[in-house]
Amino acid sequence: MVAITQFSRENIFDAVMKMYTDVAQKPEMGFHFPTGRPACEFLGYPAEQLDAIPATAIESFAGVGYPFRCNAIEKGHTVLDIGAGAGTDVFISTLLTGDTGKVYGLDMTQAMQDKLRENIQKMGTGIVEPLFGNAEQIPLDDGTVDVVTSNGVLNLVPDKPQAFAEIYRVLKPGGRIQISDIVINKSSEELDESKSNPKLWAECIVGALEEQIYVYGLTEAGLTDVEIVGRNDYFSRSSNESTRNVAKYFDARSITLSGRKA
Repeated sequence: MVAITQFSRENIFDAVMKMYTDVAQKPEMGFHFPTGRPACEFLGYPAEQLDAIPATAIESFAGVGYPFRCNAIEKGHTVLDIGAGAGTDVFISTLLTGDTGKVYGLDMTQAMQDKLRENIQKMGTGIVEPLFGNAEQIPLDDGTVDVVTSNGVLNLVPDKPQAFAEIYRVLKPGGRIQISDIVINKSSEELDESKSNPKLWAECIVGALEEQIYVYGLTEAGLTDVEIVGRNDYFSRSSNESTRNVAKYFDARSITLSGRKA
């Protein structure tokens, strides 16, 4: 994997925050990636789940899959959503945990955190706690959560081994992951030149790992039973022809993975 300097890491994070500030504040403007309820429906979210949560959470949805197909979340579970955004997956998690559960919504974009807080009030739930931060330094103690969920976020993280290690750290023994993310199926070395452009990181493809390297990275972090449970031609729904062409060249797609901490 390409080495990321502190300077470029900061620029990558800045580009990502700018992009997702727009998704939070101007969801109607249109983006190179699918967003909102049409994206949810394309990815397989059931209407009954979408109808049960605030529309203002769904309008800023920018996930790449349906991680709940892993069936990892049960009543009473404590859940961490990495890259919670405006709260689509956070609130669906609350439907699954019930009132005896707890859901942490981690995000590094202030506009998304602000919108999540507003949506918590609209949802009328007392079990959601917003957390400000990123996947490389999760602000939770060791062995805190039963399930880590994430949707289209880890490809944006410069130091993926660190993020995978953090996921392992915060999981309880026996805890599970449900992750949807972007992968490529050509050598990531072909993307190295583009990886110096922070804007391209925010557009989801150049930060992606090869599928087999993604699985290997999770197992190297200590997770077991890592399995791909779904794939999706995510970029086929992009409104941007250039994005579709780049995705096709690198055979970029979304996958959903399950796994556990022994």
